[in-house]
Amino acid sequence: MFKGKYLAQFYGKSQNYTDIPNGLFKTYNVKKGLRNEDGTGVRVGLTRVSDVVGYDKNEETGEVRAIPGRLYYRGYDVKELVEGKWNSHFGYEEVCFLLLFGYLPKRSELDAFCELLRNFYQLPDEFVEMNLLRMPGKNLMNKLQDAVLTLYNYDEDPDNIDVFETLVKGVNLVAKLPSIACYAYQSKVHYYNRESLVIHYANPEYSIAENFLSLLRRDQKFTDKEARLLDTLLMLHADHGGGNNSTFTNVVIASTDTDIYSTMCGSIGSMKGPRHGGANIKVAEMMDTVLTAAGGYSANDAKLREIAGLLLDGKLYDRKGLIYGFGHAVYTISDPRAEMLRSWCEAVAQEKGKMTEFDFRLRFEQAALEVMKERKGVSIPTNVDYYSGFVYELLQIPRDLYTPLFVCSRAIGWLAHNVENKLYDGRIMRPATKYVGENMNYIRMEER
Repeated sequence: MFKGKYLAQFYGKSQNYTDIPNGLFKTYNVKKGLRNEDGTGVRVGLTRVSDVVGYDKNEETGEVRAIPGRLYYRGYDVKELVEGKWNSHFGYEEVCFLLLFGYLPKRSELDAFCELLRNFYQLPDEFVEMNLLRMPGKNLMNKLQDAVLTLYNYDEDPDNIDVFETLVKGVNLVAKLPSIACYAYQSKVHYYNRESLVIHYANPEYSIAENFLSLLRRDQKFTDKEARLLDTLLMLHADHGGGNNSTFTNVVIASTDTDIYSTMCGSIGSMKGPRHGGANIKVAEMMDTVLTAAGGYSANDAKLREIAGLLLDGKLYDRKGLIYGFGHAVYTISDPRAEMLRSWCEAVAQEKGKMTEFDFRLRFEQAALEVMKERKGVSIPTNVDYYSGFVYELLQIPRDLYTPLFVCSRAIGWLAHNVENKLYDGRIMRPATKYVGENMNYIRMEER
């Protein structure tokens, strides 16, 4: 087996043969990262599932104008969907219905859909014992992938990719993911941290948000505001257009006519990355560093501005010169999800006596925005990750579950785009690349 030093030797030598000068991308009009030169995304498809709006682009002149961010599910503003479910814990289920079928359900239709989801809550016999408790995973995202692929073996017709069959199989996965995530976490802390093992059954009367809190907590208790806050977060994370990395990954894999389990596994792998689903963990870790550097919650605003500057200078946290939780690939002026979460966080912080922590986060947010505006000359919006991590803290959700919980929410968006692509495209995705290397003459081994 090769040792690392040998591979390093070969890798170093290979740089002479594999370098791609940056200027060639412009020469051949290749869009790095599938981005246009103005930062907007290269359009790779059409969708009616959702829309992410952060700028207005003149199709004739190409001029881009920043506007307040908006997120639409099937043409409905997500803000109105959240406000419309104010006294309900089933807002996420309503969003699931909307994303899949394209219209807002009547009460009877939503009740029937919720009943369907509840019938899918239960995992197969011995699944938890055989696949989670006996084989705990060090990383829960990897374990989610493993569990999803294992469910393939419990399906009598797993490779059936008919649109209706994909819909049924996908809804089944959406209903089971919260239980899988919680059980994977419990098995991990039991095996690796030597903590007591606590396993609850899913409650068939609960919403997905309520069930997640019940499955996670030893006493299974939660307040009404806690359930509504988690339900809101699930709604806001349910979809974000067809161009986000994990959704695009799902559609690309599905275009090969592979099974829904493989496509979901691919999306989970995409979401694991800290540039995508794992970003809220980076925010949480950064805020630990900020609090330590500030000397506590009572630090004045001048101190917070100083800390923001140190982060930008690459002298604090991971020293990458970034302040996590700010900026977005599409949103330019504001991220509507962050705006909504801020107010919901305040309500739960008041209930839990966490207003000191909430105020500190508010003040650092303002300090960071001011410093970035001064340094970069443009306004940068707070994004959803800045507050989603704080939501998890308020709900006492362990950091190991931050990104798996994102998966539990976004899986419905993956499914909706998967089905839409099957209905209206159907071709295998096959983009092109431009070869810019040299053509070489073969050299026989004894002559090298």
